[in-house]
Amino acid sequence: MQLPNRLQFLLNRLRERLWVKPLVACVLSVAGVALAHLADSVPVDWKVPEIAQDSVVELLKVIAASMLGVATFAVASMVAAYASTGQSATARAFPLIVADDVSQNALSIFVGTFIFAIVGLSATTNDYFGKAGRFTLFMLTLSALALVIVVFVRWVDSIARLGRLGAVIAKVEQATSRAMARRSRRPCLGGMAAFGPAIGLAFHSDTSGYLQRVDMEALQRIAAARKLRITLAVVPGSMVVPSRPLGYVLPDGACSEAVEPGLLRDAFTIGPLRHFDDDPRFGLVALAEIGSRALSPGINDPGTAIGVLGSVYRILSEWARPVDAEAPEYDLVEVPALSVDDLFDDVFPAMARDGAGAVEVAMRIQRVLGELGCCGHEQTRAVARRHACLAMARAERALDFAPDLEQLRWRHEDFWGKAACTKQLFG
Repeated sequence: MQLPNRLQFLLNRLRERLWVKPLVACVLSVAGVALAHLADSVPVDWKVPEIAQDSVVELLKVIAASMLGVATFAVASMVAAYASTGQSATARAFPLIVADDVSQNALSIFVGTFIFAIVGLSATTNDYFGKAGRFTLFMLTLSALALVIVVFVRWVDSIARLGRLGAVIAKVEQATSRAMARRSRRPCLGGMAAFGPAIGLAFHSDTSGYLQRVDMEALQRIAAARKLRITLAVVPGSMVVPSRPLGYVLPDGACSEAVEPGLLRDAFTIGPLRHFDDDPRFGLVALAEIGSRALSPGINDPGTAIGVLGSVYRILSEWARPVDAEAPEYDLVEVPALSVDDLFDDVFPAMARDGAGAVEVAMRIQRVLGELGCCGHEQTRAVARRHACLAMARAERALDFAPDLEQLRWRHEDFWGKAACTKQLFG
């Protein structure tokens, strides 16, 4: 079942907060102790075995003493992984690492079990439970202990990879692929495609930042109620400033009513950071940053850059593949579609610039662009050819070993022909 766009956006933001799941685990822990007390009100004393209070107390003491240390260790490990992400990959991938379900679940279980042990210990030592309550608390304690062991073993395997470069690249690729798939199914965010220059009365934002989300349903309601057509000038990921229009309002008939700009502005979520949810270009920018950092003289890791190019190829090849787009849901709102030029510009100029002097990277760029040019989509082929020619021109200036340059030219001509660059750049 697909959640509404606004609810999904809010849930994704909550996933990026480390306190949410531990808070839920703490509430469930207290509820578990209360459930054990409720068992005393059920007449089943003769059906459950007698559990000594001292055994429950000692078990809870062991759990309380150990869980605090484990939770502290978990936080320290996660912080180290987060710091490694910013140093080895890119700070733009930080929200994806923070939202890692395995680490958040592990921390939540550790903190929740600690709270459960403390509350249960306090209640038990004050004779809060009867025979049925002690038995219920004992079984809940054993269950919590088994859950901690399973989660800890699974988390150790995950924390060894969390923050590592390969894991970060995989998470960015996965998030970008999801965003691309959503945009493929709804190329205009569920609205109509905007063609040609926008006309109408412009409305502006009163703040600056990045457009994170557009409430298309709200805009459709406004347009239907006021008999208007709304054309957006920005899409999620665009830089928004007060001097740049958010969109344009055009009367859709003689009975159209004026609309307050503030009502339209409320449908746009603007913040200081970009998010991966509805902004597939942001994922490509993050991948390009990882690849460029790997090619810096201080790191000199062309293998990572080649891996990034593989991720880029998989994302863009899926984007170029024909899909059955959903029928427009918001017929009174027009939205610009993603530009193929923008998608390629987000990745290949930086990678071609920093990898021009590494023949293995330059060869892979030509291979990726050549394969993307074979997708059959004429616009994609033209853009791929332009970037291949630009990358070739950069490499010719950077490579001074003739056999490497000759091999690169052969690879380029294999896809585009000998006259491709001259015709593309100067013709």
